[in-house]
Amino acid sequence: MRPEEMYEFDPNEKPLDRLAPGGGFCGIFRSIGCVGDSLASGEFESKLDDGEGRNVDMFDYSWGQYIARDTGAVVRNFSRGGMTAKEYWNSFAEDMGYWDPALACQAYIIALGVNDLYYCKWEIGSTDDVHPDEPEKNADNFAGYYGKIISRLRSIQPRARFFLMSMPSEPDGENEMRRAARDLLDGMTKLYPRTYLLDFYEYFPEQTDEFKRFFYTGTHLDPMGYLFTARCVESYIDWHIRRDPRAFAEVPFIGTDLRYYEKI
Repeated sequence: MRPEEMYEFDPNEKPLDRLAPGGGFCGIFRSIGCVGDSLASGEFESKLDDGEGRNVDMFDYSWGQYIARDTGAVVRNFSRGGMTAKEYWNSFAEDMGYWDPALACQAYIIALGVNDLYYCKWEIGSTDDVHPDEPEKNADNFAGYYGKIISRLRSIQPRARFFLMSMPSEPDGENEMRRAARDLLDGMTKLYPRTYLLDFYEYFPEQTDEFKRFFYTGTHLDPMGYLFTARCVESYIDWHIRRDPRAFAEVPFIGTDLRYYEKI
């Protein structure tokens, strides 16, 4: 690879056409917060000696911590197995102290939806239910709670970049909800500034039996799966940055009052 290929961008290039070595330009972020559920927490399925099942969050194996090791960034796991947008907003983030401004990050990756929509079966809602500047008016559904999380984090770190991760597609026909959730998140990127979609529904490998044989144990990723997901997340962020580098030129000033001396 020629050195300049690290940053060249082909207008026909799709996300994940190539995996960025070392995290690529995702490495411009020195602090990243990962808001999510078990798949953001490095959760593994296990059994005790008596046969009782137990799922364990092992953050060191989460895709966020693989990104941390690739890029040298501080990556914070604001996540837990079974997490929903509703619980995160109503109690979890407050109880854990995650709204603390001392934990503010330059970028946030939000990966929620599986538990909300497939296990709790809450209403998905639409962008009409989201009011970025008046989140107290948001509806009591997935869209509304998700939007409240973004608004609260933006109030803590106004110039942060947000990356909203959609669920990958399944080959068994259960994709209507996944597609609807992706479309909702895509709509949210239009509501909030400096917010980008990580469209795993379209561009991440379909969750076939062969894919799961290599990258899953049970219903959760195995160590290789979490590492592979990290490579895809950071490479997708790299794609966004290479596609529009001027939008990321002021990343070092996030959390400060500094601005570039020319209008970007």
